[in-house]
Amino acid sequence: MKVAAFLRSAALVTAVALIPATTATMAQVDGRAGPEFSKVFAVYQRIQASYVEPVEDEVLIRGMIDGMLGALDPHSGYLDGSDLQRLETMIDGNYSGLGLSVLMEDGAVKVISPFKGSPADKQGIKAGDFITHLDGKLIYGGDLDDAVAQMRGKAGTSIQLTIFRPGRDEPFEVDVTRGVIELEPVTHELAAGNVGVITVNEFSADVGADVFNAWTKIQEEATGRVSGLVLDLRSNPGGSLDEAVALSDLFLDEGRIVSQRGRARGETLLYDAETVFRGDMADGLPLIVLIDAGSASASEIVAGALQDHRRALVMGERSFGKGSVQSLLPLGRDAALKLTTARYYTPKGASVQEGGIKPDITVPQLSDPDLALRAKYQTRESDLRGHLINELGIKDEELESDEIDDPRFKLTSEQLEEQGIEDFQLHYALETLRRTTKSSVALRK
Repeated sequence: MKVAAFLRSAALVTAVALIPATTATMAQVDGRAGPEFSKVFAVYQRIQASYVEPVEDEVLIRGMIDGMLGALDPHSGYLDGSDLQRLETMIDGNYSGLGLSVLMEDGAVKVISPFKGSPADKQGIKAGDFITHLDGKLIYGGDLDDAVAQMRGKAGTSIQLTIFRPGRDEPFEVDVTRGVIELEPVTHELAAGNVGVITVNEFSADVGADVFNAWTKIQEEATGRVSGLVLDLRSNPGGSLDEAVALSDLFLDEGRIVSQRGRARGETLLYDAETVFRGDMADGLPLIVLIDAGSASASEIVAGALQDHRRALVMGERSFGKGSVQSLLPLGRDAALKLTTARYYTPKGASVQEGGIKPDITVPQLSDPDLALRAKYQTRESDLRGHLINELGIKDEELESDEIDDPRFKLTSEQLEEQGIEDFQLHYALETLRRTTKSSVALRK
């Protein structure tokens, strides 16, 4: 796949802003770093002359590039070959496989989240799980692309995953049958009491318009006036900055949505309401936004904007804490550089980097039997090696939740299952909307 073919769609993948690399900037780098580059060339020559085996130039050059980017933050990277193919897959939104979002952490393949309704999700694979073997073959310490390639495959074929789940004494094996994964960015339902639920799984193309259409369908399905709306952004890793702005604008009719500040000229941008959609599509309707530790980047932009403007009550768990913007810079026809070029800030000027969005009401996912263990080993932006530091210098202990037990959250997962409650956080949000009046759920004054 050629870079030019997907640059138009690059904003669908992460919060990106396309900027050109100027020759003036390159000239400045050349002049300043000449002596340092001579060291790199000297190392290259020594390796070529003295290493125990011949080494291809391509291997050494890629190692240099990866080394430079590895010295930066965890969201910058060099994309070519299979990396570009994975990017194309995310843009297209369908493939045959297990339906997992994964990353490499200290040599292990870690599950960020299973896509809702995917084969992996149905087999009980959870965020935070580590995959150690595929069909009995150890993949620890291997290459992430190789692991992903093995998990992909023809729909209907199966693969055995060996899972290590933090908190459990022994790993366990799960057989998963591959399926056609069609990523559906927006889904909706009408719950009892005429309460609408709109779930946004990723911020791909036209998410703003898709949410508007979902709202229209909820109104058509309701018997009378809709009494409340839940916007579910849990386990949504983010995506398009433009679509995050569009989604926020659906519920705001004035004020700042998000600001972006970078070092390079043109990287400081302001995004305001009423630039994508006119008015508040659900004016006067109580709104709850659900987030968790898997809600990142674009999800945090939406939650932060609606929280700061007092348009929504944010409920769930503290979000991931990714407050940076990546730009996709083409490098010839077959490669691109994904580079962190700016930070973004909520309407009140707060950075979510490291700290994330703190919910107005913290609601644990009590229906998860592994809740306590998962919370102990939860991964957020602040846990990633080389992450950007919040400029306010927030300390980890200041981000910790209150340890006092909340009397509202005493039920066990087994007790909830007996009551038919499979998703406690959503259940709690729906019950809150059913028993509230319009004025009591974070509406603007």
